[in-house]
Amino acid sequence: MRLPRSNSLPSGRRGFTLVELMVTLTVAAILLGAGVPSFLQLIQGQRITAAANDFFAALRLARSEAIKRGTRVDLVPAEGGADWSKGWVVFIDENGNQEPDGDEKRIFSHGPVPSGIDVTSNLNGQYIAYNGTGRTRTNASSQSPQFGSLLFSWKRQTRKIIINFLGRVRICNPALDHGTC
Repeated sequence: MRLPRSNSLPSGRRGFTLVELMVTLTVAAILLGAGVPSFLQLIQGQRITAAANDFFAALRLARSEAIKRGTRVDLVPAEGGADWSKGWVVFIDENGNQEPDGDEKRIFSHGPVPSGIDVTSNLNGQYIAYNGTGRTRTNASSQSPQFGSLLFSWKRQTRKIIINFLGRVRICNPALDHGTC
């Protein structure tokens, strides 16, 4: 007795018709077209979060290095400017000029944030300096604390880094944390 072949269909049809294939591709294109803008917003939101988290980590590093070494450690914008979006540098500022020059030890440096992300600061200087006790200080006085915030933004998405009076930092999303951000 012979068994029937397993790959033969009783009706003799195999595969899809052109109409079925076109309908499937049309539905897939519509779903993809609706999902791409949301996906792009998700990616950009992740870029902002990553940039803010990198800056947050640099602040924590500067503070912990200042405590560990018992000396002043600064965090300044890269390239000696005032634009935090071009990157930042954590270093031991031996001469107090807020610029990593000469033989001053660089602890960490970060490149520019992704294009389109703006970084604005309301700090009372374009540097953040931690002393050996882990508190922020200005150049005006070793007793004068430095505090404020930095805002990372792209279109309607933002992340805010807040440095309090004691030098502790926290990060928040103003869109979600209305009362505390």
